[in-house]
Amino acid sequence: MTYLSRLSLALAVLLLSGCEPPPAHPLDQQLYIWQRQWIPAHGPALRQSREDFSGLRILALQAFPQAGWSRARIDAALLRADGRPLIAVIRLDGQLRTLDQDEIVAQIQQVLEDWRAQGLVPTGVEIDHDAGSARLPTYRTFLARLRQTLPADLKLSITALPAWLDSPALPGLLETVDSSVLQVHAVSDPRQGLFDPKQARRWAERWSRVTTRPFYLALPAYGVALLSQEDGAAVVESEVPIDQGGERKELLADPQQVAGLTAGLRADPPEHLAGLIWFRLPLNGDRRVWSLTTLSAVARGDKLEGRLGLELEEKGGLSDIRLVNRGNLDSPWPRRLTLAADGCDGVDALAGYTLQQSPGLLTFTRIQEGRLAAGAQRPVGWARCTKIEQGTFNVYP
Repeated sequence: MTYLSRLSLALAVLLLSGCEPPPAHPLDQQLYIWQRQWIPAHGPALRQSREDFSGLRILALQAFPQAGWSRARIDAALLRADGRPLIAVIRLDGQLRTLDQDEIVAQIQQVLEDWRAQGLVPTGVEIDHDAGSARLPTYRTFLARLRQTLPADLKLSITALPAWLDSPALPGLLETVDSSVLQVHAVSDPRQGLFDPKQARRWAERWSRVTTRPFYLALPAYGVALLSQEDGAAVVESEVPIDQGGERKELLADPQQVAGLTAGLRADPPEHLAGLIWFRLPLNGDRRVWSLTTLSAVARGDKLEGRLGLELEEKGGLSDIRLVNRGNLDSPWPRRLTLAADGCDGVDALAGYTLQQSPGLLTFTRIQEGRLAAGAQRPVGWARCTKIEQGTFNVYP
């Protein structure tokens, strides 16, 4: 092969390789654990999350304006067995009038000592403080002092707000910590929704131009309910029920919307973006979170699909009719289900659905809202019929 032939071949290879999309950027994936009281459900949730999430950021301590300090009751044995890197999160309520630096430093040191006494070796401390932009210089002074009191091998990070982007004090603040976690959910009036993927991307781009240190995005995998007040203000109900009557408007971060953002971040990450931290670890029985199946699928970048169908279980002539979700996407209960059946002398719908019976057909119609987690099932009714055709059903979203 002549020199010119080899040169032409090399140029052709370069041109062809330039047409291929760039490889996706790997992003570290971590989880927040935000319960004040750990329960048995934490065990299986931790075990099932190990494959897809590298680290845990655990609510350890909170300070409130009136109630004072509150320590989270963690399960140290579970965390020792889990073995993933741990970051202790210290929540300083944004309504605190001042930051008592001596008291806060003492409280943090005590938490770290207690964790070590239980065999836990945290790799970092994260301060979660929703300070107003005008208070960032004072906050920076506190963080600088805290950094001096922590061991050199213990990383210091902060949860940060997009509202700080307009503050001239932000660059100096970010220089005092090893990394930051930009929260892009639940940062506006809750009546406007929990999350806007386009706005989140814009905030991440702006943040990348301010910081010189690694930063993470805190992304939502949960929902809340809004309770209306007489004065028009909205009260937010999350994990803990609020003893108040009236209408509850449910808001849930859309997994497909969030997945669209994460796909864009992998393909074209902002400078300094180190990873994603998901709020929060799903526990069995928590109805306002995505299932772990859906969360893991979004974190991996899998194609999301809810595959709803019906299953029947016959015992002694009586058939239980169940709605099943064989996909990886939590899905709303379908508005209507139909099932071919003949010779029925007893049929009924269960909670959430009503039943209409016509010759050769059972129709279940939704009368209330609900979600079916990926991989889960729920009963919708029962029937005593001479013939039910298991493969002849329709699900109408």
